[in-house]
Amino acid sequence: MKRLTLTTLASVLLCSTAFADDITLTMWTESSNAPESVFAQEFSDMDNGITIDVREVRFDDLVAETLRAFATGTNPDIIAIDNPDHAAFASRGAFLDLTPMIEMSDQIDIENYFDGPRSSLTWDDGVYGIPRASNTIALYYNKDMFRAAGLDPDSPPATWAEFYDAAKALTDPDNDVYGVAFSAKASEEGTFQFLPWAQMGGGSFDNINTDGAAEALDLWKRLFDEGLTSPDTLTRGQWDSTGTFNGGNAAMAISGPWELKRMAEDADFDWGVTLLPVREEGGPRASALGDFNLAVFANSENPEAAFQFLEYYDSQAERIWPEFTRMPSKIGVELAPTGDEKIDAAAPVFVEQLQYARNRGPHPEWPRISKAIQDGFQSALTGQAESKEALDQAAGAIERILN
Repeated sequence: MKRLTLTTLASVLLCSTAFADDITLTMWTESSNAPESVFAQEFSDMDNGITIDVREVRFDDLVAETLRAFATGTNPDIIAIDNPDHAAFASRGAFLDLTPMIEMSDQIDIENYFDGPRSSLTWDDGVYGIPRASNTIALYYNKDMFRAAGLDPDSPPATWAEFYDAAKALTDPDNDVYGVAFSAKASEEGTFQFLPWAQMGGGSFDNINTDGAAEALDLWKRLFDEGLTSPDTLTRGQWDSTGTFNGGNAAMAISGPWELKRMAEDADFDWGVTLLPVREEGGPRASALGDFNLAVFANSENPEAAFQFLEYYDSQAERIWPEFTRMPSKIGVELAPTGDEKIDAAAPVFVEQLQYARNRGPHPEWPRISKAIQDGFQSALTGQAESKEALDQAAGAIERILN
């Protein structure tokens, strides 16, 4: 049931301008349970003459299918797109520059967004969307397993060495328990998980082969080779990795706040969340900046109606955390209690981790850059090359893309 908050009432007024003829907009998103899907239904129920038809497209298929649709003119009016992919579409003229509409809007102010989300929206001084939300990754851990292994559940691993030692102590092959679950899949999810480790080692997407980044990949390979993580780490995404943790088959998991509700419902044990371990005590922190942006296609026949929905979405920022356990991208939005003690206890950890989250790019060729990074860590993990050699090859491929 929709809450009649002051913001919601203001949004009803904001979106109350009815069009002469009823308008049907189309929107693509990766989940029917995502905030934009819920808000689209609310928006459609308003007396504004606008209905939004939502289509769910699998995350792994979204970019390729959208490219094909835009090339053939069959794209939707609105899309929820992973933020590192935004620049690829904006730079090619696929997305509408919303700057003039934003300048006239009483609701959307681009300066109200945090730097990371805001930079993912812009290209050549134009603004090509609004952020759906923000997220990042941290370390979930099973406190019961820590106690059983003689580890202090109030002192989770803080450095890479402590992380490895904990994974080794917690691995229990006889009971089908791995020390840690994460995703090293050859997809954007794998890049999302690996980049923070490379960044904590002094690397970046355009300098991926630092000695510290190679050390990070060595750590991943050690976990893999010694059976401290599951062999399907190479092929499974973050959702399935966290499912392994929830099912009691991994003592730790690297994942994001989007998993908190499922964790609260499915995890039948005492669990906690802590910051990603750093390379060494006092070392730099890093994490990935994730989640989607909302954009309007440049060839939409009803851009004003689509922008009205973006205004409504922006007005609901205070609902993003308590209802969807995603971090709002707007400055100054307090995280309201969810009513679940464990979820509320995890909130400050993700807020702090988000301070260290960095953009993937933004760059129009990000999919190719990300593919080079994926090829690098998968090459090392499958034994085709040593970590430094694999990242040198990735760095060479990225340099050719950038130049």
